[in-house]
Amino acid sequence: MCATDVHFYVIFYVYAYSTKSSTVLSYNINKLTHLLITEDGECTTEFRTRLNKGQAIGASLQKIRKSHSIPISMKIRLMKALVWPVATYSCESWTLRKNEEARLDTFEMKGLRKILRVSQTAKKTNEWVLNKAGVKRELLDTVKARKLAYYGQTMRKQGSCLEKEIMQVTLPGAGWRGRPRTAWMDNIKTWPGLSMEESIRMTGQRQKEKVHPWCCQPLDR
Repeated sequence: MCATDVHFYVIFYVYAYSTKSSTVLSYNINKLTHLLITEDGECTTEFRTRLNKGQAIGASLQKIRKSHSIPISMKIRLMKALVWPVATYSCESWTLRKNEEARLDTFEMKGLRKILRVSQTAKKTNEWVLNKAGVKRELLDTVKARKLAYYGQTMRKQGSCLEKEIMQVTLPGAGWRGRPRTAWMDNIKTWPGLSMEESIRMTGQRQKEKVHPWCCQPLDR
């Protein structure tokens, strides 16, 4: 996902939050990319749409999955190169809860089971599938890494930046009534286990030292 697409998402989200309208804002990039944004920043529709498009791409690779002349390792690489980018497009704008994280793991394991030709009725655990394929769970960590990288890139921007002000919660106005939902910044605080001040300090340290590719510490699954 290019930076321009994320910029449009943030601008639309700020407009919807400030007006508190019940409309759904959409931004068409092309037939493949279509971002759906609600007034409360809910990304459930966007998240499920991406996974459905990824499953459609995976279904088009059915002949490759069933081919006996292609090794399993090559099939897995094709899945990561052709299916995952479609399913995780604009993942930097997602707000992941436990339900979305479980869906990502299910999406990844479903693709591996199809490559290994393990039927749904077969009593094979996910650990058995991972050992058989010789891989580890990567999709959720990839999404988290991309989101943290986008956060670090935004926080390192110099001068006035609307996205940076939103992330630092410096915009005027009152919040929503009732129990607060999981927000975009809650993922940034929870995954590395750092406070807002610590994460901002580490982004500045990353800019000076140029050591770590992310803004924070590595993730622990």
